[in-house]
Amino acid sequence: MLDNLTTEARNPASEDLDALSPRAIVELICSEDMKVAESVRQQAEPIAKAIEVIAHRLGHGGRLIYIGAGTSGRLGILDAAECPPTFNSDPAQVVGIIAGGPQAMLRAVEGAEDSGELAAEDLREIELCSHDVVVGIATSGRTPYVIGGLDYARSQGAYAIGLSCNRDATVSARADLSIAPVVGPEVVSGSTRMKAGTATKMVLNMLSTGAMVRMGKTYGNLMVDLQSTNTKLTERSKRIVCTLTDLSQEQADELLRQCDGELKTAIVSHRLAKSPEEARQRLHAARGHLRKALENSQV
Repeated sequence: MLDNLTTEARNPASEDLDALSPRAIVELICSEDMKVAESVRQQAEPIAKAIEVIAHRLGHGGRLIYIGAGTSGRLGILDAAECPPTFNSDPAQVVGIIAGGPQAMLRAVEGAEDSGELAAEDLREIELCSHDVVVGIATSGRTPYVIGGLDYARSQGAYAIGLSCNRDATVSARADLSIAPVVGPEVVSGSTRMKAGTATKMVLNMLSTGAMVRMGKTYGNLMVDLQSTNTKLTERSKRIVCTLTDLSQEQADELLRQCDGELKTAIVSHRLAKSPEEARQRLHAARGHLRKALENSQV
């Protein structure tokens, strides 16, 4: 079965890979990587549909759950981990699960990906429910752990999305929606941490970012819901306030202090001449959407 997978095929362009100079290796990999963005773009319609579903379910108390093995699982956990600092989302709102548990992030757990029941157990452990969205990530499209996870997700009424890098993948048939950027054979045959991994990362970026944007986590392209958890993010918060209010750095710093560091509260408070508490109430009525809070007179 593996012999028929595009991700396992031998790439004619790299058959002499071990005889190439370092510069030639770089040029070859760059040439192959240039194909990845187009393969993802061809999946624009299902990716957009997935964003719509994820945003709706997150907005109604559901979660986005990534599940995968090996590189696929690691990329899901990475995307989940980046959401709280970027969008001030609850850490429980976007979850990453990897076959073999947390230790598999750093070292392969032999055989973990071969058990579909293990995936069901992992999803039961986090109390998967019908409000959730499960994205099963398997570049091969046939990983038993991921297939088992998608089957269990659908049995519980959760929305199941299959993400693979092969056409007519098994995960596609076991999901409510399929996303399949076909990137072709890898430079190192079967090393799907390369082009397939890059395509996976691009798709996951789009899913989480698109959903969070739809939920009002940005204002234009500014991260207005970020957490000021370090010096860089604190300074970014001040710069964003300055950009949206024309205040000086010192004035922005004082405004953020008065608003307990809440960036959106600070902007609404200043732009609409509201107290911090009134600004919070207005944002709550707008379901956290800064643009709606600023522009909708009915809020």
